[in-house]
Amino acid sequence: MSPSPQEVGRPYATALAELLGRAGAIRTQPWATAFASVPRHAFVPQWYEQETDNRGIAVWRRRSVSEAGLAAAYQDTTLVTGLDPATAEQVDASAWTGVATSSSTLPSLMAGMLEDLDVQDGHRVLEIGTGTGYNAALLSARLGEAAVHSMDIAQELVDLAQERLDSIGFQPQLRAGDGTLGWPEGGPFDRIIATCSVPSVPAAWVEQLRPGGVLLTDVTLGIEGGLVRLSRGAGGEARGYFTTTSGRFMAARSDARTYPVKERPERAPAARSRPTTLTAAQFHAHYPLRLLLAFQMPSTELVYYVDETEGTSIQLQRGDGSWARVPIGGNRELVTFGGDEGLWKQAEEVWSWWNYADRPAQDRFGYVREADGSTYVWYLPDGSRWDLTG
Repeated sequence: MSPSPQEVGRPYATALAELLGRAGAIRTQPWATAFASVPRHAFVPQWYEQETDNRGIAVWRRRSVSEAGLAAAYQDTTLVTGLDPATAEQVDASAWTGVATSSSTLPSLMAGMLEDLDVQDGHRVLEIGTGTGYNAALLSARLGEAAVHSMDIAQELVDLAQERLDSIGFQPQLRAGDGTLGWPEGGPFDRIIATCSVPSVPAAWVEQLRPGGVLLTDVTLGIEGGLVRLSRGAGGEARGYFTTTSGRFMAARSDARTYPVKERPERAPAARSRPTTLTAAQFHAHYPLRLLLAFQMPSTELVYYVDETEGTSIQLQRGDGSWARVPIGGNRELVTFGGDEGLWKQAEEVWSWWNYADRPAQDRFGYVREADGSTYVWYLPDGSRWDLTG
């Protein structure tokens, strides 16, 4: 008789659990036991790694357990498992260009989120974003399969996840559908965890959560976003904070196969350049700063701008066509802008506020979704508030 996936993967899964424990991502014994018992390779037999080919093009190279070995599937690494067919183009026998649409999340991020979820025996959980099924397997190992509901927009992902869960003896409740609508007939739930990003917390998630229940999701706010842990109140509000566990997820989709193409406005012509103390290095180095910029500049997004002569810059841009950018190389203390010069001045003011406040971390900021859908964040020490709706 052939050994089971659990038997084959046990030494690697055990080593991964020990690694996550030493890193502080796993903090309790039940999750250490779950990670040590679930074979990740059963859910990610192949994946895509990004590399630059001999023509200088960034491509996704297909890898597999059979060629790379079992240990490759148990690294603390996000493994991309699907590409957007609308953008994917095969460039050689095992490589494609395109946009990633699904993945097996970084195990340390998964562990941190599961610990932050604070599940207890007897809890019923809804997972938004089944993906490979690995996280549903961990939840099943911790709570029992009957307590776990998981959904994904893509029927083929759900079917494949079910096969892989079956292979290790788990049969949680799975379904395909728009995760932002939740699973009404499956609720109410004690915990909801979303492994996708949303611009705001969907009403359905709050409605399907028991009063006192916990919701954990990634909210994307333009310039930056992050993980919020919210508890539902008796009046239908959800209140909480940004977690010390930091990580970002692919956006929730309403289409099972591809992301919609975002329309971009015509950008204003370059006006002039001037010195600045807010550099690209500071953007890169300080995640809480980017989050604070997102709070105070909700109509602005952060992109990377590439110019053949100037190289790569970090660019802030708004829907009215205004933009401002600072180079990653070259003259790093110079900002160039087009349209409203006040765009970058506002960013500099946020940078000054953050430094004056002694550079608070993300967990010093709260997040509230009121029962009527209005959303705001606030600075916990002094109550400074920024509305995210309206």
